[in-house]
Amino acid sequence: MAGRIPQNFIDDLLARVNIVDIIDGRVKLKKTGKNYSGLCPFHQEKSPSFSVSPDKQFYYCFGCGAGGNAIGFLMEYERLEFPQAVEEVAKLVGVDVPRDEAQEQRHSEHKAQYHILDETTSFYQNQLRSHPTKHIAVDYLKSRGLSGQIAQTFGIGFAPVGWDNLLKALGTSEERKDLLERSGMLIRHEEKDSLYDRFRERIMFPIRDMRGRTIAFGGRVLGDEKPKYLNSPETDTFQKGRELYGLYEARKLTPKLERILIVEGYMDVISLAQYGITYAVATLGTATSAQHLERLFKSVPEIIFCFDGDAAGRKAAERALETTLPIIKDGQEARFLFLPEGEDPDTLVRKTSKEAFEEHLSEALELSEFFFRYYSENHDLSSIGGRANFSTQALPNIQRMQTSLRQQMMLDRICELTGLTLEQINTTINLTQSSQINEETEKAEPHRPTFRQSRPTPATIIKHTTTLCSHLVSLLLHHPELAQKAPSSIDLAELSDPQADLLCKLLTHLQHRPNQSIGTLIIDWNDDPELRTHLLQLSEISRLDPVLNGDANQLFDEAWQRLTQRLQESQLSRLQKKPLSALTNDEKKLLSELLIRK
Repeated sequence: MAGRIPQNFIDDLLARVNIVDIIDGRVKLKKTGKNYSGLCPFHQEKSPSFSVSPDKQFYYCFGCGAGGNAIGFLMEYERLEFPQAVEEVAKLVGVDVPRDEAQEQRHSEHKAQYHILDETTSFYQNQLRSHPTKHIAVDYLKSRGLSGQIAQTFGIGFAPVGWDNLLKALGTSEERKDLLERSGMLIRHEEKDSLYDRFRERIMFPIRDMRGRTIAFGGRVLGDEKPKYLNSPETDTFQKGRELYGLYEARKLTPKLERILIVEGYMDVISLAQYGITYAVATLGTATSAQHLERLFKSVPEIIFCFDGDAAGRKAAERALETTLPIIKDGQEARFLFLPEGEDPDTLVRKTSKEAFEEHLSEALELSEFFFRYYSENHDLSSIGGRANFSTQALPNIQRMQTSLRQQMMLDRICELTGLTLEQINTTINLTQSSQINEETEKAEPHRPTFRQSRPTPATIIKHTTTLCSHLVSLLLHHPELAQKAPSSIDLAELSDPQADLLCKLLTHLQHRPNQSIGTLIIDWNDDPELRTHLLQLSEISRLDPVLNGDANQLFDEAWQRLTQRLQESQLSRLQKKPLSALTNDEKKLLSELLIRK
């Protein structure tokens, strides 16, 4: 089962749909031999590196490594969750998605929550138009310079004073009251065992998901009460660490979304949009998370963080830098903008203009520039001690980055500033802090690669990555049926090959699923937290060893023979190092067999 949808249904669905039909309506494709090619929709490029194979029903970008089947493409391109992507493909094929009883129940509950939240949005909007005290909210919005049109675009509403306005209007049955409570709109008074409205006497901002459905609300007080902003609690349909206010509107209002501006509050997003800067979003009472950034970088190649110029803004920028470093890849950019003291995006755009504000954006510091300014500002780089202290602080943070040209260039910059080679720095400075950070990063993000202490070039990266095991993995990705040629169980742990574990897992998976396609493999592994780590390895191997010339069976047999020889040599070396008296009976038997073969 993948996502609780029967696997045989997913296999049948992928067999019936033509991936070219799915992608061609969204990406301009051109026939190139057996395949189709075009400009990749997931990163900026000038020459086509995006390929679609109708034979394998699979897409792959040789530029950024994106790849998958029809379901995976819709998940990435349309920002859909797995069940919704399956639904979309099923609609095209003309079949219904089967659900078990528990899943059908959850689907029904979520649908009811979306519906009641849409009703709540309409209720608050009606209060802004017709409530006897609407002038309080209208006057406030006018004082902030908002037009009626922009208020309508963002669905702004009004929660009037009172404890049960929403409860009375929409909670007309116990079932609906329960829905409102589970959606975060009502609060239960435990002692009185009664319900009351969560939002009272506030301007209401509906928070929408990528499909435009209301999933939560933010409310701003009209006076000086605390808290100034109040968000809905997390629910089954709303997780604040993933959602961004204004992202739906940014995609809707911006014809070609090329960058995203991250600001602090709802009013900043709305005011900027009113002045034509329609690509701003805001986090929901939390710092920008890795999930936020990964989601945004799938939509745009550039993110600009906008901060106040005070100490708090500086602190927020430091946190954003730390969050961005492990996420960013080549082809992506993060910039850091500090506004004049006492200004925020809302006030600044009103005092100046769209053009003047965007001029500020053009002055935003690129990630590496901010990085070196931040880490060098408290150190005297003209002194030996200052350069040493700077290196011990900066290097561990560069270590957290993904292997990339950007990382290499930042390492080169440290060498320029210190006058040392990276080898000298690593051998003379105690990088205990680096090791600790790396261990923590691997626990939290096990898929993040670490950089070697030697300075890798693209050539050495390929040399280290395209190993015998990775070559076999690449063969299996292109020809899954070859897995049946390998033994049903083999332990490659003794091989000093970084892809040995991946090869074992892939062989086991394909031997149990002989008709597995590369597309359904990615769906299966993405649904398994333990196997998800290997997806990036698969992507990297496909990128570095994408073209296989010659007979696949012969290539596999030759590679497997070399692998077996290496394994036997490794086993023999290990056993011969032990005293004969220390060997078990099984080890003695294996040693005898290996010596005979040799």
